Amino acid sequence: MIKRLSTSDSNFKAQLDALLSWNDSVNDDVQTAVKAILKEVKSNGDSALIHYTNQFDHQNITHASELIIERDALEQALERIDSAQREALQTAAERIRVYHEHQKQDSWQFIEPNGTVLGQKVTPLDRVGLYVPGGKAMYPSSVLMASIPAKVAGVPEVVMVTPTPNGEVSDIVLAAAAIAGIDKVFTIGGAQAVAALAYGTETIPKVDKIVGPGNIYVATAKREVFGVVDIDMIAGPSEILVIADGTTNPDWVAMDLLSQAEHDENAQAILLTHNKKYANAVQNSLSTLLSDIERKDIAAVSLKERGAIIVTGDLDEAVALSNQIAPEHLELSVEDPDALLDNIRHAGAIFIGPYTSEALGDYCAGPNHVLPTAGTARFSSPLGVYDYVKRSSIIRCSKRGASELGEIASVLGRSESLEAHARSAEYRIIK
Repeated sequence: MIKRLSTSDSNFKAQLDALLSWNDSVNDDVQTAVKAILKEVKSNGDSALIHYTNQFDHQNITHASELIIERDALEQALERIDSAQREALQTAAERIRVYHEHQKQDSWQFIEPNGTVLGQKVTPLDRVGLYVPGGKAMYPSSVLMASIPAKVAGVPEVVMVTPTPNGEVSDIVLAAAAIAGIDKVFTIGGAQAVAALAYGTETIPKVDKIVGPGNIYVATAKREVFGVVDIDMIAGPSEILVIADGTTNPDWVAMDLLSQAEHDENAQAILLTHNKKYANAVQNSLSTLLSDIERKDIAAVSLKERGAIIVTGDLDEAVALSNQIAPEHLELSVEDPDALLDNIRHAGAIFIGPYTSEALGDYCAGPNHVLPTAGTARFSSPLGVYDYVKRSSIIRCSKRGASELGEIASVLGRSESLEAHARSAEYRIIK
C-alpha cells in the first residue's frame, strides 16, 4: 500500500529522487487554451466572461450583473449555515486575525549625522483578488486564510471570484467571505476569472495581486499573467512529512498521513523514523484506518504512488533528510521536539509535539495554511501580511549629505561611463 524505504539501501538516493519527482511543467494544450481565453477576456471583457461562464459552468446568463453576489447575500448565507459551522468559522477567523496582526510591518526612518534621512515606507496594495474553487471543492478555510491577512495589512478592497457550476453556490464559502470582510464576490472561475482579475472588465475590477488555489487551467493562467499582476505562488500537491521517534500513538501518525493523502491522488505523505517496529505499527494503522475514511479511494492512490515510510539511522539523519525534502507541512512527533527544532531549516509550517496535528493548522491554529510546496520551502514562506504590502525606499538628503554622497556617486558614475549620472550628483557638491 505504501512504500517502505531505508536510508541504508544502496539505491536510496535514486528511490528518494523518484519519490519526490513532481512534474509541474506546463501542458502545451492547456497553455494554448489558456492563452486564447486570456486574450479573449482582455479584448472583449464582460461578453467573453459571459460566454465562458455559460460554456464551462453550464449556465445561461445574459448580463454581467448576474455574476455579482451582493454583500447582503453573503450575510444571508452566514445566517443559513449550521450554527456550529458559523461559530467555528468565526472562532477560526479571529485566531487567524490575531496571529497575522503580529506580522504587520511599520514604516521606518533614521537620520544620519549630516542630516540625511533614510527609511522605508510600507504601503498596502490597493486591491487584491482571491480565487476560490467551486463545485465539489468547498474551502471556506482558504477564504479566511487568504483574505484576513490582506485586511490586516490594510488592503482597501478584497474581491473574490468563485465558479458556480450549474448555478450551485456554496453557502459556507459565502459565509466565510462575509466573516472575512470580502468586499465583492463574482461567480466566475477558471482561466477567464484570472484574466478578468488581471486585466479588468466593465464589471470586474483589475487587481494588483491574485491569490488562491485552482486547477491546472487556473495555475497556468496565473503563471501567464504574472508581471501584469503579482501572484502568491504556483502551488503543487499538498504534502506532509512526519518525523517520529515511536512515542506517539501510531494511529495518530497514520491519520495525520491520511489527512494529506485524502486531498488528491498526487498528495504526498511521508514518515521518517529510526524505529523499525514503529514503522511497522504505523503501516498497520494505515491499512486499518484507510478503510474508515470517506475518501479512501483517493488516499489509497496517494499512499501507493507518492507516499513512503522511510527508516533512518537516527533522528539527526531524519532531520537532515527533512531539510533536503523541504516539506510543506512538517510534524515533529517526538518526545523532545525542541531538540530538533533548531536544526530544521526548510519547512512551510512546523507542527511541534505529538498533540499538534497538521489539521489544526489547516483550520484554526492561526498561522496561514497557504504554504510553499514541492521543495519551494527552501526559499519561500507562508502567505502572510507581508505579501499584501509593498515597500518604498525613502531618501531625503540634506545639503551636506548630498555633497558627501555626490563625491561617491561621481566616482562610481564615471567608472560606469554614465556621465549624466555623475554630473547630476556633482551639481549638489559643495565647492
